[in-house]
Amino acid sequence: MVKFDVIVVGGGPAGMIAAGRAGACGKRVLLVEKNHTLGQKLNLTGGGRCNITNAEFDTRTFLSFFGDDGKFLFSPFSRFSVQETFDFFAEQNLPLVIEERKRAFPCSQQATDVTRVLTEYMKENQVKICFGMEVKRLSIEEGKITGIETNQGSFEAESIILATGGASYRETGSTGDGLDWLRKIGHTVQDASPDIVPLRVKEQWVKDLSGTALDPMKITFTPTTGASFSKTGEILFTHFGLSGPLILNSANEVKKLLKQGPVKVTIDLFPNTEAHLLDRHVLELFNENKNKITRTVIKYLAPTGMAQALITNLPSGLLEKKINIVTQEERKVIVQRLKGLSLTVTGTMGYDWAVISDGGVALTEIDTRTMVSRRYPNLYIVGDLLHISRPSGGFSLQLCWTTGWIAGENAGN
Repeated sequence: MVKFDVIVVGGGPAGMIAAGRAGACGKRVLLVEKNHTLGQKLNLTGGGRCNITNAEFDTRTFLSFFGDDGKFLFSPFSRFSVQETFDFFAEQNLPLVIEERKRAFPCSQQATDVTRVLTEYMKENQVKICFGMEVKRLSIEEGKITGIETNQGSFEAESIILATGGASYRETGSTGDGLDWLRKIGHTVQDASPDIVPLRVKEQWVKDLSGTALDPMKITFTPTTGASFSKTGEILFTHFGLSGPLILNSANEVKKLLKQGPVKVTIDLFPNTEAHLLDRHVLELFNENKNKITRTVIKYLAPTGMAQALITNLPSGLLEKKINIVTQEERKVIVQRLKGLSLTVTGTMGYDWAVISDGGVALTEIDTRTMVSRRYPNLYIVGDLLHISRPSGGFSLQLCWTTGWIAGENAGN
């Protein structure tokens, strides 16, 4: 039996910063990782550039993006917030740069650099790292976690930090194992499901637009029953449906609507132009092209890349008419399509497409001042193991930095 002060399970962002911080506090730390490299999922984030955090430095505003869960997080964020994240990476000689929507990336634009500096941080603080070590179960004696049982033997520690992540990007080894362990030892665990994830649609015309990006667009989601909601931003059409920042950040709400059945969606191609002004624009264009066929003029009305989609959604009889015999009512049909292309969302893409998975331990079972379990006084639970919904744009990784640091510091003290 090998003994340590602190064992960290999981070599992702939360686990690495937690292990490094506990080591910096003078503890003998073991980090176990079932893969043969660290940060496999981290290296894929932000398209390989790693959206480290969101540069919203006002903590109250930052936590507003976490909805009702934000009220649980004021204590840890008061000690390690966005500013501390910037400072930490600057100290590791990896300064950050702020881009659109306040997203912060390493100046090097390389996610692998983030993994590298975290690895160096752990090594500087004498963290022992074991690869290919698969945890089978947590050991418990008299209401306390005493250690872990692995494919390479048993290990004991005074404190255990679980940082195994959720169930997104399963090919990286993030398969939800930690959620199963926590459920078996009595924690309430919300089942995981893909989140910050693209949407599947029924209509083929959407799939034919694969690769087309539009910004800004207004999209409205309408359930079978109940209230609809709208958002404006960038939409990316794909071979399966819809993606892009606007879609990813709407996925959690859409998932709830999908429980009733398919969700009707309308896309406003001109969100900043009122219908009567758009009709005036169409009339002016028609007056300049009176002797042409409507189909040939449509491309001048639609945003770049959207002409065929508009044609597909208009009556064929109207498309073959000469402009000079198009009626006012038919012209209004064109305006209606420009202000509301209709399609149907049938579901979300799976874990392999999800930026994160939701689900995890209820925050009511965590003392978020220390990130320790309220059931086991020496078990710390961090990162994606927590049941917290959040948008894309650096919020998930900041949750990892904050909860990992706080857990490592408290285990270290």
